[in-house]
Amino acid sequence: MRRTVLIFFSLYFIAAGFSSAGFCQESQEKTEKFVAEYRIGPRDLLEIKVAGGDKFNMTARVSEEGKITIPYVGEIVVDGLTSSELEKKLSQILEEKYLHNPQVSVFIKEFQSKRVSVLGAVSKPGPYELLGRQTLLQIISAAGGLTKDAAKEIILIRRLPDGESTRLSIPIEDLFFKGEAKYDIPLEPGDIVNVQVDRVVQIYIMGQVKSPGALQVLRSRLPTLIQAIAQAGGFTERAAESRVIVKRKDASGNEKEIKIDAKAILKNKRKDFQLEENDVVYVPETLF
Repeated sequence: MRRTVLIFFSLYFIAAGFSSAGFCQESQEKTEKFVAEYRIGPRDLLEIKVAGGDKFNMTARVSEEGKITIPYVGEIVVDGLTSSELEKKLSQILEEKYLHNPQVSVFIKEFQSKRVSVLGAVSKPGPYELLGRQTLLQIISAAGGLTKDAAKEIILIRRLPDGESTRLSIPIEDLFFKGEAKYDIPLEPGDIVNVQVDRVVQIYIMGQVKSPGALQVLRSRLPTLIQAIAQAGGFTERAAESRVIVKRKDASGNEKEIKIDAKAILKNKRKDFQLEENDVVYVPETLF
């Protein structure tokens, strides 16, 4: 996972005119600092080893109450401690009852209490550990990047301290292609990153075009009238370009007809018309 993050950001910073070497070193330092300062929480998986005291060696999952049970010692609270603080605590306990000057090491195998979920149009959706101060771009990179069916937005869902949830819509184009740093939001444990999945919809082009029929287009990239006609091969010689009709149903299912002068659009005398899902475009035949 870390390798994927570093590869992505090397390319990102080179494109932006920065040195990737400096970034990689900084990223490594941040990760090491995080592991040193990380405070253990529920569902984390700990590996404990005691030199000369094999019977105390164990792997333990922290309970929802923030506790683990150690053979011959019993239940102890570990929630909120760093690995070094837990090492000192265990050393004191073991020295009082079992060993002289025990050497204890604690390794956090899984950071379950500091995870985010990545869903939707990414290559590898699922839960991801927050190793340090990670941002939206980093976690999407760790999830394999966007897939080709990604829509226009990422929805970030975050639970607030009062128990309520808030959501933020982040435009993919601004984040990935325009590089607007304000959208590269630092993530917090429990965040849900949902990369919206696009879907294929249809627009129907009938009448005097060279290839009439249904156009399959992405919902986030609906064409304008002129773009749709171009995709249908363009007008025939008998097309009444100034009398194009778009049939559209409203939310109640009622159909309305919109008359459009496509000839005026082609001459830049009026703005192109934006089509919607399931629109039916009819190009009539000229009377002359």
